[in-house]
Amino acid sequence: MSRFYFGSEDSSDLSDDEDNLPYPTPLPRSSFLDPDFSPTTYLSTLHNRHQTLEDLRSELRSRSQLLSTELLNLVNTNYQDFLGLGGSLKGGEEKVEEVRVGLLGFRREVEGVRKKVVERGQEVENLVTQKAMIRKQVKVGKLLLDIEERLGELEERLMVSPSPHSRAEVQETEAPLLSDSEDEDDSEEGASAGNGNSMVSTQRLQRLVHQYLYINNLVVQTGPEHPFLVAQQHRLTRVRNTMLIDLSTALKQIKAEGSEGKERMINVLSIYREMGETQEALKVIRE
Repeated sequence: MSRFYFGSEDSSDLSDDEDNLPYPTPLPRSSFLDPDFSPTTYLSTLHNRHQTLEDLRSELRSRSQLLSTELLNLVNTNYQDFLGLGGSLKGGEEKVEEVRVGLLGFRREVEGVRKKVVERGQEVENLVTQKAMIRKQVKVGKLLLDIEERLGELEERLMVSPSPHSRAEVQETEAPLLSDSEDEDDSEEGASAGNGNSMVSTQRLQRLVHQYLYINNLVVQTGPEHPFLVAQQHRLTRVRNTMLIDLSTALKQIKAEGSEGKERMINVLSIYREMGETQEALKVIRE
C-alpha cells in the first residue's frame, strides 16, 4: 500500500506516525448488492476515504478475483448435482403431458360451469323483469278497479248512469243533491228559498267534486292513454258536465238571494276553483 511522506523525518518518528494514520476499512460486499448500483455514484461516496486511487483499484481487483474464486468453488462443490439435474429431467415429458391434459380438462369443466352460471343469471334476470312487469300490471289493475268503482258511485249519486233504481228510489236511498237536511246547524244551508224552491247543498257538491278530483288523480297515476281509461272518457266528461250544471244551478240560486248569499257564493266559487273551472263560474255570473 502506498504511503504519505512528509519532509526528512527519521524512521522512528515516521513509524510512530504511520501507526496513527486512519487506514481505510475493506469495501463492504453489501454495497455491490444494490439492484440500482452505479459505479460512478458509488465512487463519489468514497471522497472521504483515506486511500489512493491505485490502492482502490488494487482492492477492487482483489475483490473481483475473490468473487471468481468463490463462484468456481461453488460450481465444483455442486458439480455432481448439476450433472444429475439433466438426468432427472429425462422422462418428464410424459408427466408434463399428463398435467397439460388434466389442465385442459379442468379448463373445459370451468368453461361449462361458467356457461351454466351465465345462462342461469340471464334466466334469473328475465324472471325478475317479468315479476316487476306483473307487479306493475297488478298495480294498474287495482287502480282501474278503483276508478271503475268510484266512477260508478259518483255517477249513481249524480243520477247519470243506468241503474235498476228509478230517480225517485235513488233520491230516497241517497242523500239528495237538493237538500238542506245534511247540516241543519250550518247557516249556509237554509231550509228553503222564499219562492218555495229547495236550495242546492254546497257541502254535498263539494264532496262530489272531491271524489271527482280523486278519480282524475287515479287516472293520471294509471296513465290516461290506457285503453280502458280512453273508453271511459265519455263517462268522465258526462260527470263533469253534470257537476257543472249543478254548480251553475247553485250559483244562480245564490245570485237570486242577493247579499244574504254572500258566504254561500264564496263556497261555490271555491268549488269552481278546485275543479279548475273558474271561467265557467264567470260565465254564470255574467248571465
